Amino acid sequence: MTEAHSPAAPELIRLGPLEIRYLQQAGNGCEMGFFEMRVPPASIVPPPHSHTANEELVYVLEGTLRYTVGSETRDLRAGDFMATPRGTVHAFSNPHAVEARALVINTPDIGPQSFREVAAIVNAGGPPDRAKSNNAELRAGAGGAAVDNPRMSRQCVRTIYIGSGP
Repeated sequence: MTEAHSPAAPELIRLGPLEIRYLQQAGNGCEMGFFEMRVPPASIVPPPHSHTANEELVYVLEGTLRYTVGSETRDLRAGDFMATPRGTVHAFSNPHAVEARALVINTPDIGPQSFREVAAIVNAGGPPDRAKSNNAELRAGAGGAAVDNPRMSRQCVRTIYIGSGP
């Protein structure tokens, strides 16, 4: 028999305009983790990226999320989903008029720590601290969650949340 788990108050991690509510971390023999992601209209989001060690499935709960996997781009509405195999470049955006809310499932789990570290850098104000960004990326990579290209990851921190280019 499996155990059901329902946290009283999931941790909310804000990455600029994006919100991550980490609902389940890997543990107790389960490698899968998942979180709820809220993407306001016209948010600055990460550039296309890939994860060498993780598969990802995005299931839209509300609104419409534009999602690209490889060369396929779709506008996912409530009830739609798209899977990303390991190592495949993917991206998301919300060019629509209402907030999008999605459930993001990763296996193995990428965990909330990399989001916390990026949030600390992004939400500090001013230009991002390059040394802290690099250290956060290296730690995320040790857990299998870093993007394949570290330069793209640094660009991600700058562009996504700060709005400045590489």
